[in-house]
Amino acid sequence: MRSFAICRCDSLSGIVKGTKKKSTVKFVIDCTQPVDDKVLDVASFEKYLHDRIKIDGKTGALASNSVVITRDRTKLTVASPSELAFSKRQLKYLSKRYLKKQQLRDYLRVVAASKNSYELRYFSISSGADEEAEE
Repeated sequence: MRSFAICRCDSLSGIVKGTKKKSTVKFVIDCTQPVDDKVLDVASFEKYLHDRIKIDGKTGALASNSVVITRDRTKLTVASPSELAFSKRQLKYLSKRYLKKQQLRDYLRVVAASKNSYELRYFSISSGADEEAEE
């Protein structure tokens, strides 16, 4: 015959009622190189993202879902609640579309610098003289 012990806990030591800390996820797009060369305008890039970021299939729903886009001199930061499950991939897609629209896609690429950031870099083009020297 098996016996079961029932444990009863009267204290709620690890639970705080009524307060929830909303965690946010921040994604950064670093545009330092093109901005320093005056190739890219960060303000127009921010407006482009603000107009085209989709949340639940709808554009223009950033404020109602508490998604915030902030701009530094050379960086854009998109902060969203973690429960919204905002996609970093969507930022890369929109960044590439913006570069294509500005006819910069042939010169710049979007590279993941870390887990939560992208960086706009120039393509590294090796000169043709190196190839001729090898032959």
